[in-house]
Amino acid sequence: MARYLDSQCKLCRREGMKLSLKGPRCNTEKCAFIKHPVPPGANASYRPAKQSYYAMQLREKQKTKRIYGMLEKQFRRFFSIANESKGVTGQRLLQLLELRLDNVIYRSLCALSRNQARQYVRHGKIFVNGKRVNIPSYIVSIGEEITVTGNDTFKKAIQENIEINSKDRSVSTWLELNKDLLSVKPVRLPKREDIGVAINEQFIVELYSK
Repeated sequence: MARYLDSQCKLCRREGMKLSLKGPRCNTEKCAFIKHPVPPGANASYRPAKQSYYAMQLREKQKTKRIYGMLEKQFRRFFSIANESKGVTGQRLLQLLELRLDNVIYRSLCALSRNQARQYVRHGKIFVNGKRVNIPSYIVSIGEEITVTGNDTFKKAIQENIEINSKDRSVSTWLELNKDLLSVKPVRLPKREDIGVAINEQFIVELYSK
């Protein structure tokens, strides 16, 4: 499976904003974006040039892909699903991205980052309605119960993740978390305001519709 192996901090610098790819570390003074908030390869005297409309569309797509940890082929597949679904394509795309299993684990505070959430899924630590699911891109349905399993040491680590994450963010309002059972359930579809990141989905729709 293809995956991004270079520095994640370069992605934040390239997009000119924090993407929270390293979890709580991004909120500390160790964050590379704070130390050097210019694109990779640029020096301190860098001044951003005026972007064309196409460049803005492309950057919006790249930013969204990087936030959710996806490469082009998989992201285009999600767009195709959204485009074929009923409703507004851009809104449906964001809902599908939020309903990814790895994102649900991240939004429920059980993981410090989406990358860590993907590791949990791939290592077989996540069950959906009692069945093990090791596909991070699995689209969770409303009402399905996601459970984090493992030995006592692992469960303790998850509890610590929830405690650490609670300092900077809260469980998404469209999710219902049971801290004692380490289970989470989507109770409704995520809304536009639930995302918490400035994403112009219309740019993405326009780009793929050319």
